[in-house]
Amino acid sequence: MARLFDAYVVADWTAAETKKLGDTSLWIGVAKRDVRFRLYTETHNVATRAEGEALLASILADHRKRGDRVLVGLDFNFGYPVGTAARLKLDGTPWNSMWKFIASNVVDKADNTNNRYQVAAKMNRLMTDEAWPLWGAPAKQAQRWLTTTKPPVGAGADIPEFRATENAARKGRLQPKSVWQMHGAGAVGGQTLVGIPAVRRLLESLGSSGAVWPFGTGWRELTPDDVEPLSALVVEVWPSMFDAKPNEGEFKDQAQVRSTAEALAQMDEAGDLAKAFGPPKDATPELIAQVEQEEGWILGV
Repeated sequence: MARLFDAYVVADWTAAETKKLGDTSLWIGVAKRDVRFRLYTETHNVATRAEGEALLASILADHRKRGDRVLVGLDFNFGYPVGTAARLKLDGTPWNSMWKFIASNVVDKADNTNNRYQVAAKMNRLMTDEAWPLWGAPAKQAQRWLTTTKPPVGAGADIPEFRATENAARKGRLQPKSVWQMHGAGAVGGQTLVGIPAVRRLLESLGSSGAVWPFGTGWRELTPDDVEPLSALVVEVWPSMFDAKPNEGEFKDQAQVRSTAEALAQMDEAGDLAKAFGPPKDATPELIAQVEQEEGWILGV
């Protein structure tokens, strides 16, 4: 099968509240081919999410001028565990209504200051009127509806801690964090709240030439005909799935975006990427609907 994409862009997002470069900051890796079709990678580091959005838009615009198709991977959750939108009493397709809710509530300024902890507390108040399911905050951000530590066992017991994709990943050696965790090592909750508005704006700017998987494509194996009309397909990735080994002088996050972009390119070259867009053989119709309409899926799980 022919390659689906011409370039592979991976962004390691951040929820930082200050400008930051280097370790644990925002990195973007790009894998593409030179005039002799040899794969090479480059990495970029920016100090703020606003700069990251602008850089992504610039990279995609350059490739679009050349008629390239680009796979864009972002390392935060595109969806929440099943039932979240209903608990928030949101109307419409769950993933889309969640994206609208988050985009309308999150304030993320150009200097990286943001209100993600206040939004998490609001979600808890609306969902349970307790300090769960979202949890974890610095002491100065703690309040009635958001605690510094994980809620006691049994709190919100009927609310899933993980999406189906994390449950699938946890059957192996991988241990993904729950989107409910807002603070602490490896926490993804904050990145999700500031990341979803960014990817929503990106897709709005792309118009009909952009799509998001699996919400906009269906959870199915994709073909060249499926991606031919697109300039960019945006997916959720988890760089920790790929065994990134930093080169001399590389930061960990820098190595992760480079390695993930390279891995996606190699999967495409081998014909394995198309299959990765589809569900496992034992996926039920109910699970497929859950993934397509609300939860999303991590590419490669």
